[in-house]
Amino acid sequence: MNTTEIRWHARAGQGAKTAAHTLALALLSGGKSVQAFPEYGPERRGAPLRAFTRVSDRPIRRHDGVTDPDLVVVLEPSLVHEVDVGEGLHPEGLILLNADAVPPELAGLPVRCVFAARNANLVLLGAAAAALGEPLDEIQAAAVRVLGKKLGAEEIRSAVAEGHACLA
Repeated sequence: MNTTEIRWHARAGQGAKTAAHTLALALLSGGKSVQAFPEYGPERRGAPLRAFTRVSDRPIRRHDGVTDPDLVVVLEPSLVHEVDVGEGLHPEGLILLNADAVPPELAGLPVRCVFAARNANLVLLGAAAAALGEPLDEIQAAAVRVLGKKLGAEEIRSAVAEGHACLA
């Protein structure tokens, strides 16, 4: 398996860093090599933020940002008016967008809308796992481990399952 690279777009405070980290933890427990890290612009709540996840069957030696993602996850739909979220998308890649319709800025790109009014980071985490062909239970378990003190376990599992079902 080649390395799969995921780029997450959100605003600071929306949970992209947590989602990237949670996906990596789930895949790590499945025996994969992983990386997850954020890239901040201005460090203030609401500022655009990118986070990255890499996964591979082999050790990952790269330590730079993701420039040619296989999967792009956009938690905040207003960012498509500010940032080129499709930049560098692999020719066979996919964009998961938290919206109910594809905006004109993304016309012609491979976009799947996964609307999440609440817990967007968890819903899109589930959708990202489904897009990668990962089993739901491992993602749910990792999400409960990471966020179990902030939200109830059933609410976490339900949000992740909602997103996973959108692409399953």
